Parts: sequence; C-alpha cells; structure tokens
Amino acid sequence: MKNILQKFVCVILIAIICLSSFTYKCYGKTKGFIDSRNAIVLDGDSKQVLYEKNGFIPVPMASTTKILTTIVALNSGRLDEKFVVSKKAASIRGSKVGYKANEEVSLRELLFGLMLRSGNDAAITIAEGLSGSVENFAETMKNFAKTIGVLDCSFESPHGLDSQNHYCSPYDLAVITSVGMDNPIFKEIVSTKEIKKEKYNFNRDYNNINKILWRIQDANGVKTGYTGQAGKCLVTSVHNANRNIIIVTLNSPSRWETTEKLYKMVQEEYDFVSIDCDEILKDFDVKLNEKQYMNFSIPKGEKYNILKDKIDKKTYKLEIVNPQNKIIMYKIVEI
Repeated sequence: MKNILQKFVCVILIAIICLSSFTYKCYGKTKGFIDSRNAIVLDGDSKQVLYEKNGFIPVPMASTTKILTTIVALNSGRLDEKFVVSKKAASIRGSKVGYKANEEVSLRELLFGLMLRSGNDAAITIAEGLSGSVENFAETMKNFAKTIGVLDCSFESPHGLDSQNHYCSPYDLAVITSVGMDNPIFKEIVSTKEIKKEKYNFNRDYNNINKILWRIQDANGVKTGYTGQAGKCLVTSVHNANRNIIIVTLNSPSRWETTEKLYKMVQEEYDFVSIDCDEILKDFDVKLNEKQYMNFSIPKGEKYNILKDKIDKKTYKLEIVNPQNKIIMYKIVEI
C-alpha cells in the first residue's frame, strides 16, 4: 500500500512540474463584488487560473490546513493502524470530534473525523501517531509541500489554529487540493456527507459540516475553516466535464454565497473541454492502453489548436495552444 501511494505522489509530482512551467492564466471578468479578501478558481487538471483576487499572497488558512494533513497521512500507508488519543489531543481547543484520552482510533477513522468534523483532536492524534509530535509532523508537511512544487506556504501544525508562521496562498492551497482529489481515498473522505460506523468498523458515526456539498450540484469536497486571523475560509471542489474545478475563498464573510457566485461566473465565462486522447492520436493509428483525456478550460468563443508530436516508438507529446500559440496544457502519453 505504501509503495502504491509513493508511486502516486511521484506521478503527481511529475504532472505538477510539467504544468507549473505553463500555468495559463485566463482570469474571469468579475461580475460584481467578490466578498473574499483572497480567492482563486483553478482548473484542477490543467492548473489554469480561471479567476484570482490576491490569489498568490500567503495568508492564514485555518482548518483548510487539514487538506495537506490528510494527504500526508494517506501517503503513510497506515490507514488501518490504530493510534491512542493523548491528553494533549483530547484537550485541544477549537473544533473537536470528542475523542477521549486513551481512546484507540484507526487512522482511517481519524481522517473522517478530521475532514468531516474538522476535529483538532483528530489532527493532533494523527501527528503524534505518525511522527511522534506535532512539530515533527509539521516538518513532514513542509517537506511534502515542496515535493509537489508549492512554495508560498508554511506549516506549524496539522490543524491550522493561528500561529505566526502558518500560512498558504490560495493558489498553493488549490494545487494541494487538486493533488488530494487525484487520490481516490481522499476523494471518498471529503465527498462523504455522512458515514455510519459499521462501514469501516469505526467507533462512531460522522456527519459532514461542509454545507457546500448540499449547495452546489456535483460538489465533491473539500474543507471549511475559521480562526480569528484567517476569518471564514472554504476550499471547494466541483466535478465538471471529467475534471475538478477548485475554488478557494479565504477570509470570506459570505464564503458559501461567494463560492457559489465564483462557480457560476466561471461556468458563464468558460467552456470546460474534455478531449479523448485516442481521438487526438488516431492519425498515428495507435491506441492507449487505458482512457486518458486532455481536460482544460477556454474562454467562451475562443478557439484552440491541438498539436501532436511523436517522440519515439511508444511516446507522444500532445499540446493544447490558444490562438496566440501559447501553451494551455500539454501531456506526455505512452502506448
């Protein structure tokens, strides 16, 4: 399991490195006031920025921190291992699941408690169980963030309570979220509205506090947050045309309505295009072993071109370019 997850991270890293060199920014035209100090909308596949407002400025991000906590925990491959809740974890301030000191809880259950209930007690238990201490786990979070190419962030805890050197830009948070959403277990957790303890032999049932799952059709995650310094925060994923649209609002008094407004805005201004790679490659008379797609966003009315090149006998490079011949995204595929 651990080897599989490590391979998953390597694949994601390669994709991020490739795409980060060609981040195609095609910001939306704001229709009215956006009630969020910092915000960004990202195409989760192509990594195109569809809208941003102070989107590259590092700021406190409260419990949306737990997105990275979950990704790091999943990468450990220890989902079924049980950890003991410490007194420190049980007495942590802020939102909690309500775990008791000395209670034994599996990592899988802790992750549901972390993301559905925003449990700070779950966060501490995960950090202590995997790394021995909150401080050690925070270092692991920092190192992991670097490996996926996000640099405008710093982590001091697994929960996101206010501290001096704990911050992230909306762009980096959106990229981190897109990495998480490529993991089927992460996606299962953050899209779950409620789960009964019997499904995975948990200690208790869990209901999700993230209202966006009910407010936007096809929303499939991911995390709320609030602290005094960060304000009301929300990271959202909406599945649309074979990809996830990631919306980040930080310090947004009307986070639910603002997220709905941003999603409606990008729907009105962009076409979300999904092209079967087999269709692109048919001129070469080859077919991929498994289905792959070129997913990207294009302003309505704007044209695009598809470029394809044979690198060697089994490898092909596919590019999507705009009318100015600027690369929107590219993909290396092997048959």
